[in-house]
Amino acid sequence: MKTILKQITAVMEEAFEACGYESRFAKVSLSNRPDLCEYQCNGALAAAKTYHKAPIQIASAVAEHLQGHPMFLEAAAVAPGFLNLKLSGSFLSGYLNQMNQEGQLGCEPAGQGKTVVIDYGGPNVAKPLHVGHLRAAIIGESLKRIYRYNGYQVIGDVHLGDWGLQMGLIIEETRSRHPELPYFDESYTGEYPSEPPFTISDLEEIYPTASAKAKEDEVFAKAAHDATVKLQKGNRGYQAIFRHILKVSISDLKKNYARLKVDFDVWKGESDAQPYIPDMIQKMKDDGLLHESQGALVVDVKEDSDSKEIPPCIVQKSDGASLYATTDLATLVEREKLYHPDEVLYVVDKRQDMHFTQVFRTARKAGIIRPETKLTFLGFGTMNGKDGKPFKTREGGVMRLEHLISDINEAVYARIMENREISEEEARGISQIIGLAALKYGDLSNQATKDYVFDVERFTSFEGNTGPYILYTMVRIKSILAKYKASEPSETLPETLRAAESGSEKDLQLLLARANDVIAAACEEIAPHRLCQYIYEVSNSFNKFYHETKIIGEEDREKQNGWIALLSATLAVLADCIGLLGFDAPEKM
Repeated sequence: MKTILKQITAVMEEAFEACGYESRFAKVSLSNRPDLCEYQCNGALAAAKTYHKAPIQIASAVAEHLQGHPMFLEAAAVAPGFLNLKLSGSFLSGYLNQMNQEGQLGCEPAGQGKTVVIDYGGPNVAKPLHVGHLRAAIIGESLKRIYRYNGYQVIGDVHLGDWGLQMGLIIEETRSRHPELPYFDESYTGEYPSEPPFTISDLEEIYPTASAKAKEDEVFAKAAHDATVKLQKGNRGYQAIFRHILKVSISDLKKNYARLKVDFDVWKGESDAQPYIPDMIQKMKDDGLLHESQGALVVDVKEDSDSKEIPPCIVQKSDGASLYATTDLATLVEREKLYHPDEVLYVVDKRQDMHFTQVFRTARKAGIIRPETKLTFLGFGTMNGKDGKPFKTREGGVMRLEHLISDINEAVYARIMENREISEEEARGISQIIGLAALKYGDLSNQATKDYVFDVERFTSFEGNTGPYILYTMVRIKSILAKYKASEPSETLPETLRAAESGSEKDLQLLLARANDVIAAACEEIAPHRLCQYIYEVSNSFNKFYHETKIIGEEDREKQNGWIALLSATLAVLADCIGLLGFDAPEKM
């Protein structure tokens, strides 16, 4: 289904051509003066230069041609050459009825036949999730849902940090504590235990202990390095411990991501890319792409158009070790082999911008990806405390993500219990739903690339531009629909909207008709905040209509049914949009 803007534009193009002007001048946009009109076309101003006529003369001819068109209530030419457009009530309600019948809010599957890999999450195994992991998870999950809604095949990849020295540190610390385990017996040939020798709590203590020890104890540091080398060369016992680390860590990570309603399609990590590295480097050598610099192998990626210095991409260190760039390049090799993606989108801290510039350019130079494959880096800003610095605990440490979620749930619970009308148990359940909305909306309502201040009090407010306010609006709609059903239990909810009679009713219909356009734009612009801005406007518009209209008390059944259909359409738009943002609405608040 074409968006309402495209349908209006198509009619305007026909009108311009009918009046002897090129259709390219018929561009239509939302009005920047909603007090005067709903949509506007400024093409006559540009056309005036081409046709050597006064803009108002061109606009007047087009407006005259549009008189009586069923799409418009009004098409007026205004000096110096604007075309002000107001839609007819019958066209607008008809568009919404068609949108309702088609499902998916009438969205066109723009991405049909295209595959996108979204790389988001990026946690390290054996470490707890902390607030630094929040934005990648929330933004990436929303984008995955938005892309899918627009017809793309999407693979969401967590891309675990599961390789390198951290594994050697854990293995060596485990060996020093439990040298009797069979993993460290070189002569052992039997099956290794199926149960891990540690829990997630053990791992979360083992890694920092080992890391601190390595900084002070050179012998331990070398042993950890040697353990890393043994692991990477395929030592049987160390590989078994590595599998235990992954199993325990991934199980815990899945549990914590589930609390955020974040779900990855694949749980691959840096280790999965390792088998592709030798052949990739050899091919780059054969192609003459690599050259030596201070013993390391690098690729020059600087371009003449660069306004700043772009250092070479280091693919292999002087000691033969791999780096993040090596792993990311090899991961692209793997993704090309497994998924043949049209786009790979990375949702990572914006401070990694230089890294991805180097990786992307190297990947293109080395032919790792096809020329038409799109590589996109969405660098997000930091989540800061009220002091403007990266968010910390009161003690100054990095806050665990589960503690942050608990804190915001407690804040919502306290607000619910202020006006207690439900049991404590029910309030606890509802507070988790609302708390997640507060957390996600508080993040996603900001442009991803910008830093923002995490303010629990503001995010959990039931008023203003917040997640709880959006949910409160939805619960209000659900309550009205429930009352209607109770009064007419034998009837199904009406689905046919009528032409709007009041200004607030038409304003709401105009907003709902833009849903598919906004969702498409959120995908094209990689901008979930567009959805937040939109549903805030829809919620405000609905609440204005609600306060001006006695819906349940209306005696004119035809009019009431039209309003009930409008409420159902509003709820459907809000429900689909919050689903794309990654949270749900409760039945009551």
